[in-house]
Amino acid sequence: MLPKRLEGVLLLLFMLMVSNASGAFVGVHVGTGVSDLPSPSDIVSILKAKRIQHVRLVDSDHKMLVALANTGIEVMVGVPNDQLLRVGQSRSTAADWINKNVAAYIPATNITYIAVGDEVLTTIPNAALVLVPALQFLQSALLAANLNTQVKISSPHSMDMISKAFPPSTATFNSTWSSIMSQYLQFLNNTGSSFMLNAQPYYGYVKGQGVFPLEYALFRSLNPNSKIADPNSNLFYTNMFDAMVDAAYNSMQAMNFTGIPVMVTASGWPWRGARNEPAADVDNALAYNTNLIRHVLNSSGTPSQPKNQVSTYLFELFSEDRRTGPVSEQNWGIMFTNASAVYSLAFEDVAANNTDSPALRGMFCVANSSASHSALKQSLDWACGPGSANCSAIQPGQPCYKSDDIVAVASYAFNDYYHRTQTSGGTCNFNGTATISSTDPSHGSCIFLGSTGANGSGNGAASGPVSQDSFASGLQSCWLAHLVVLLPVVLLL
Repeated sequence: MLPKRLEGVLLLLFMLMVSNASGAFVGVHVGTGVSDLPSPSDIVSILKAKRIQHVRLVDSDHKMLVALANTGIEVMVGVPNDQLLRVGQSRSTAADWINKNVAAYIPATNITYIAVGDEVLTTIPNAALVLVPALQFLQSALLAANLNTQVKISSPHSMDMISKAFPPSTATFNSTWSSIMSQYLQFLNNTGSSFMLNAQPYYGYVKGQGVFPLEYALFRSLNPNSKIADPNSNLFYTNMFDAMVDAAYNSMQAMNFTGIPVMVTASGWPWRGARNEPAADVDNALAYNTNLIRHVLNSSGTPSQPKNQVSTYLFELFSEDRRTGPVSEQNWGIMFTNASAVYSLAFEDVAANNTDSPALRGMFCVANSSASHSALKQSLDWACGPGSANCSAIQPGQPCYKSDDIVAVASYAFNDYYHRTQTSGGTCNFNGTATISSTDPSHGSCIFLGSTGANGSGNGAASGPVSQDSFASGLQSCWLAHLVVLLPVVLLL
């Protein structure tokens, strides 16, 4: 046996090696209600072509799991609702399910999550009593297979579980399910799993019947007169998605659970609907999904949880023509089954990946000093949120942060957005709160994109604080180096 001290060092070494500082991700949901569903190998080819690294399967289709082997794509498998009763009533059935659908495919297939059922409490309430036992039985089976650190378990819930989602600060879960939700949250807390939420602003917008503007649902910039504020927390919401996620966080807090992250397991927008569904069209679907991807990959969190990133699965890869309900229900897919796109969508942070245009060297998009404080605040929120500007340098303690100068802070965000997106249509307007200037606003170690000064980089990129991911990676490397040096010493103790 290893000495206790060595065991501790090796455990720390292992934790540092497997720690993930990659931030939030956007994956895609793959449904099965498709008449001409492509073959598993064709689906995987589409995922690779779209650079999609995370996929949610509604079941545990073995052919799909084989096709996903050795791709590196992280996979969420599902226990379908029609299998929930059997799994939740028998520990041996749950163990058999893990062995056949998870353990048999790891490590070749990178299975990282199991979604147990889907919106169980609101769609099949008669199965409510077996939900938590199913989670517990499956967790025991993972432990027995020594897979509990790699694979996490949870269960997706719909927004219907929250009695009144707005304002988010007073949101609570439906009291009908208080006992079960308490057990469910305790399970998540004990296992380090995420609260799975299906957050669909399309439904929120339609059900609201005009209460919320369409721009709010689509992550678009709001008119200054259309601010969405939580009167209790004094937090402003620039989009409905964040409000839904915060409603889930506050509902958990109302039950005295904190620290459980929210993972959005379905969010998207239908691209076609019936005549009485005017919001379901290609333009809105493109706008929503593009802005959703930018928002999530910006890792900005939500107004009440700014440090909690929200990984999200886009709903969905293919439209499911076998789904029942209105026309819009059958048209959420971003791809046709012949591998052509319904509309162009990139699963990457477009703003972050676009390089600074040489044509903008020496030109800066800065805040208009005559604009009102409230208007600048709203534009700033949009730039750092849906606009996906890199706002890390204007956070407290960073070189471009000025607590008493919103013009300077907003200027940095506006300029970052403009330089990163101008080649793809980005403008320097921000509802009239910004203007183009040839005066370099850089100062000290706060360097604006486009600067040609001594402190500017050759390609016009701003020098500033190291990103959180780079910092975490550097810190990890530093600790590993120290452990390598210390390990021989420990062996001698």
